[in-house]
Amino acid sequence: MASLSWRQFRAMLKKDIVMELRTKEMLMSMGLYSLLTMVVYFVALSQAGSAFDPRDIAAGLLWLAFIFTSMLGLNRSLVHEKDQGCLEALLLSPVDRPVIFFGKVTGNLIFLLAVEALTIPVFAFLFLQGETVEVSSLAFVPLVLLAGSIGIAGVGTLLATMSVNTSGKDFILAVLFIPLAYPLLLGTVTATGAAIVGGPDAMHAFWAGMAWVLGYDVIMLLASYGLYEFIVGA
Repeated sequence: MASLSWRQFRAMLKKDIVMELRTKEMLMSMGLYSLLTMVVYFVALSQAGSAFDPRDIAAGLLWLAFIFTSMLGLNRSLVHEKDQGCLEALLLSPVDRPVIFFGKVTGNLIFLLAVEALTIPVFAFLFLQGETVEVSSLAFVPLVLLAGSIGIAGVGTLLATMSVNTSGKDFILAVLFIPLAYPLLLGTVTATGAAIVGGPDAMHAFWAGMAWVLGYDVIMLLASYGLYEFIVGA
């Protein structure tokens, strides 16, 4: 049974990745949206004056961009499944609902991490160029990105599945997702900001933020896992 579920999971994940590599529609739209958001932030803050320290708000700007970009990708991933009849076919096939959930979560996580890898260099060039940062502490930023992205993908996949059958998909997903993502956003911004600033005191804040993020991931993933079967069966 375990080997069958693993094969089903790999087949679902391969299908999502191959489909995206053929069209590149979701990655292109998410990547362009994220990069344009960085440029808009930079232009809006360019007149703040020399006394303004970009490090004070850089983490918040980065994660706001990721949150809004993720909603775009989550909606598109489920809309494609719905429009092409793939979601109904999956539900009619002898595939366990948790396998469907973790397959979609893993696919969304991979795409989100790919967009983040594209965005981070642009973000560093626009907001951290010429600023004094500790390279050793910046090495912890990928850890925050991975932990935060897991939470976004897990909760976002559940909510996108709920909203895909509604008439206002984008609006419904935003209304549900942003309040639920607030605790995650609080932890990721705290940890990322501490990693950018660096120093012993900042690292205490980093691990406090990471504890918040990891706790959120565990609780919300378990809740999403438990609720997914009822959501897709509704």
